[in-house]
Amino acid sequence: MSTPSATAPSTQQAPAPSGGAPRRLGSLGPVGLVLAGGISVQFGGALAVTLMPRAGALGVVTLRLLAAAVVLLVVCRPRLRGHSRTDWGTVVVFGITMGAMNGLFYEAVARIPLGPAVTLEVLGPLALSVLASRRAINAVWAGLALAGVFLLGGGGFSDLDPTGVAFALGAGAMWAAYIVFSARTGRRFPQADGLALAMAVAALLFLPLGIVEAGTRLLDPTTVALGSAVALLSSVLPYTLELLALRRLPASTFAILMSLEPAIAATAGFLILGQALSVTEAAAIALVIAASIGAVRTQVGRGKVRAQTPEA
Repeated sequence: MSTPSATAPSTQQAPAPSGGAPRRLGSLGPVGLVLAGGISVQFGGALAVTLMPRAGALGVVTLRLLAAAVVLLVVCRPRLRGHSRTDWGTVVVFGITMGAMNGLFYEAVARIPLGPAVTLEVLGPLALSVLASRRAINAVWAGLALAGVFLLGGGGFSDLDPTGVAFALGAGAMWAAYIVFSARTGRRFPQADGLALAMAVAALLFLPLGIVEAGTRLLDPTTVALGSAVALLSSVLPYTLELLALRRLPASTFAILMSLEPAIAATAGFLILGQALSVTEAAAIALVIAASIGAVRTQVGRGKVRAQTPEA
């Protein structure tokens, strides 16, 4: 699964680890950090698929959210007092969106291969980027994305589970909403406090669902260990790498790099899960990636024109 920042990077960031870790990680260079984060996310998603026979999709989501919430709460130690009712309303909606995004995506990868699932999911941020820009060229990017979806479905999604496709598209819609509420939360809470609190909200909301689906299997030591590894790979590590990268990398470049996630997901699916892509599916993923990159570059160009236009 992709990280929240994707096509429209949010202001929400996780704290960097203390000590010499940031310096060592920073030696990779900002582009290397972003790519490392993307690889971590997608291989974490592949690991989650292997865990689903043990705990089910909702059980895996519960373990991931709980482990990530514990780590972020311990590291961030967010302040609970001094926030308005609107602040808490924003962070609760952010948490609900986060939980829904994760739950829908994991239900999708339980039914369809990881590469196509991420490709369909990225349509949410892509649509948000296209709508936000409101330029005619966006019709080209939308057309490319639709062509990719048509190819991916073979003209009717005959080779993909329709339920899995619906879950992936729903996850994409939640991803777009996540971007919006991540930015709003980041404006209302300092540093990564809002992210930590929202993660806790998502974990608490998903806990009953995970218990219903997995029951006592959630307490199995091996399952807990694997779920914690998924949380580390899919949440904690990528957020830290993104934080370090965004200190030295323009947000537009970051967004373009994140647009490559469907390709990384397809690679992880092949290496970890043996999910080989057909030539048609590979072409479909390439079209969606091209549309995503094009939409980001259009937004950047529009921003530069506005910056260079003198005020009246």
